[in-house]
Amino acid sequence: MPRQTVLKPTAIFVGSLIALFVCALALVPAILPAQKSAPHDALTQAGSSASSSTQQPTPLDFEIYRARVEPIFLKQRPGHARCYGCHILSNRALHLETLAPGAENWTLEQSKRNFQSVRWLVVPGDPYSSPLLVHPLAPEAGGDAFHSGGRQFASQNDSDWLEMSDWVRGPRSGVALDGKPFSGARIYVTNSAGNTIDVIDAATNKVVQVIRGIELPHGIGFSPDGARVYVSNESESVLDVVDRKTCEVLHKVALSGRPNNLAVTKEGGRVLVGIRSDPGVVDVIDTTSLRRVKSISVDGSAHNVYVTPDGKYAVSGSIEDKAATIIDLQAEQAVGEVKFDRGVRPMAFERNPDGSTARIFVQLSGFNGFAVVDFGKRAEVARINLPDQPGGFGIAEGRTGTPSHGIGVAPDGKSLWVNSTFANAVFKYLLPDLHLAGYVTLPLVHPLGPVPTGAVPEWITFTPDSAVVYISNSGAASVSAIDARTMKPIAEIPVGEVPKRISSLALP
Repeated sequence: MPRQTVLKPTAIFVGSLIALFVCALALVPAILPAQKSAPHDALTQAGSSASSSTQQPTPLDFEIYRARVEPIFLKQRPGHARCYGCHILSNRALHLETLAPGAENWTLEQSKRNFQSVRWLVVPGDPYSSPLLVHPLAPEAGGDAFHSGGRQFASQNDSDWLEMSDWVRGPRSGVALDGKPFSGARIYVTNSAGNTIDVIDAATNKVVQVIRGIELPHGIGFSPDGARVYVSNESESVLDVVDRKTCEVLHKVALSGRPNNLAVTKEGGRVLVGIRSDPGVVDVIDTTSLRRVKSISVDGSAHNVYVTPDGKYAVSGSIEDKAATIIDLQAEQAVGEVKFDRGVRPMAFERNPDGSTARIFVQLSGFNGFAVVDFGKRAEVARINLPDQPGGFGIAEGRTGTPSHGIGVAPDGKSLWVNSTFANAVFKYLLPDLHLAGYVTLPLVHPLGPVPTGAVPEWITFTPDSAVVYISNSGAASVSAIDARTMKPIAEIPVGEVPKRISSLALP
């Protein structure tokens, strides 16, 4: 298949933006409104309403701007000239006032004039469509192709970039960009090499919230009512309990060891956390008392843990012991296991018509495919190799030990989706006969060197109606959204550092 090209939200704006930055500020009104078709007025004055639309973005806050954003323009960033040095010139779209001799900061009146200049380059509520943030951001991090002031921000995790992004988004009040309460589906992705969790609105395929301050977030799950987000925190060996609307950490539950993935029981009364150390346990946290009440012994250190579709069992997987342990959730003890010849990686579950578990599809270390387990027999009954083509990826990325990582059964039970790092693609199989329907290529990464590398896909989730598939690309720092019916990419969404675990939340 030909190389995939994905238009980012600001792609159509690149050409005009380059011209914009060499023209007088008076030309901006004629250019900026064309860069975004969504109902947000980028030129709306802070604190006022857009008279042309009933859907209004969060106003830009001048006091926050002056205290947190404006100092960035004067900051000496290693290897870079200050923003101030170039942007005091009169021909800059972002024009900053000249400091008085000997002054280290702007006066209040100067800050107000700076604010008026800055707001023309901001789409309130939407940092990814705001030239102020996108233009100086490195291209590989989702920024424009060229900025005459250099790549001021190498990553969206840069503390100054995050500060500006928070200001543009406005208060975290559980309100979407269109001013309406959150509804529909949200896609949560943990950025495993950072301290953030990005929240994507499935309706717009844009990040609308960011949970911050959880270093090395691993697994993620939700309370049945969607009020709480549960995150296994590797850096502190705790389960973080987060308020979904405010993104604030409400409570930390101490675990018995360093955690990996987690699962929430069907009724929501318990969170099960796999502990990544020998001899191997799954910690049980009571969601009422928010205390660890038990540790269930399993075969080997627990990498991933799942709850079966009917809610009766949990299944943990061990890479070292090459085993999947089946736990009876009523008795809270292991009642069986399935042994393999390779380490156990992600799993997906197929339902019987009565809701019970029919089969488990298990990815294995060093195998570009998946095993098929008959749940009733507690035995592997087949092993499916993914096609050899497309290929050519995985070696340069150092991922030969996990050539296939990320697998999921669509909520409607009609298809199985399987990632392949070797193919830099995701394959679709029809259920129940496991007929290969085709594949979708994933984005390429262009490091310094002659050969592009793959996106390194990690995990899979779906919208509740099975219409869209989401894949976390750890090597590309992005999430791919794919139309499940047409098998065509519909968006590539920039997120944080090394995104991995990804999960969907359906909201009322």
